[in-house]
Amino acid sequence: MSPDLHFILLLLLRMAIAATFVVTASIITERAGPVIGALVATLPISAGPSYVFLALDHDAAFIAQGALASLPINAATIFMCLTYVVLAQRYDLVVSCGSAVAVWIVLASIVRQFEWSLTAGLAANLIAFGICIPLLAGYRHVKMPLVTRRWYDVPMRAALVATLVAIVVSTSGWVGPRISGIIALYPVVFSSIMVILHPRIGGPPTAAVLANSAWGLLGFGTAIAVLHVAVVSFGSSVGLCLALGTCVVWNLTLWGIGRRAMRKTSQP
Repeated sequence: MSPDLHFILLLLLRMAIAATFVVTASIITERAGPVIGALVATLPISAGPSYVFLALDHDAAFIAQGALASLPINAATIFMCLTYVVLAQRYDLVVSCGSAVAVWIVLASIVRQFEWSLTAGLAANLIAFGICIPLLAGYRHVKMPLVTRRWYDVPMRAALVATLVAIVVSTSGWVGPRISGIIALYPVVFSSIMVILHPRIGGPPTAAVLANSAWGLLGFGTAIAVLHVAVVSFGSSVGLCLALGTCVVWNLTLWGIGRRAMRKTSQP
């Protein structure tokens, strides 16, 4: 087998694996309501496969540097969510989603201009979430209408994440770890939620999914920090496992807190 054919087949396999994760998570998000859907959406469903494939192609130092660039990008994502949530209350998909993506691109471009340390990345997240979480709180509680899936939903989601993985994997060798870390964290899952749900169930219910994602996204930022530290100390495999474990434990904790709060409010 020629090297070019081997690369193409391996890339297609990686794209298919990543697409499967995102499609499954998106379907769960649709059916589970805004709270559980938000917890699923903030798992490393698109960024996780991208980092796994990067780890197969590059050393631990590359992954550690990529994680440093990804950390402030997580702060950009919460501002993207806030933009969409506020605009979706009154405006259509084009205005709401387009403005949110534009905010992410602008912030990502600013992030790209600086060399980030772990301390600076954590500070950016604390400031961003300290601003956004209180502002999002009032948009969280909306009843989720029944969603009817269309034939093009799954292909579109698969195409979005497969394209992201293809870009990250195929360009990482020449754009370097910083740009790879930024691209890997483009919020594919959130974008697909906006594009698919907004026309069908309206802006406020779709916005509720993203508003409920704020605390989960904070845990995702924590996982990125864990990834950087663990990769430096223990290597890529251990670092990726610890980062995934951080996300899962964080989201399960949020789910447990939410369940206890619901039981208390339902008691006479």
